[in-house]
Amino acid sequence: MSNFEKFDAARYLGSEEAIAEFLTAALEDVNPRAFVAALGAVAKARGMTQIAKDASLGRESLYKALEPGSKLRCETVHKLLASLGLKRSASVSI
Repeated sequence: MSNFEKFDAARYLGSEEAIAEFLTAALEDVNPRAFVAALGAVAKARGMTQIAKDASLGRESLYKALEPGSKLRCETVHKLLASLGLKRSASVSI
């Protein structure tokens, strides 16, 4: 039996800068599930009930959308990012 706690990224997302860097890093991962997991951690850090309300989603729907293996719709991603006060952008790496 291990004495280690399960890692919870939400505990380290206390600032807007940390959240933006965390989501940016998740977007750079080739595994799309990394971004869904990162969105879930951010929603947890901010409060699932409030994020669901701000995104005009039911709380249960939000949990379901962010669970591992879900097929998160682009529309839902846009609503979540807007509710978090984040904007979408793209850049070219040189």
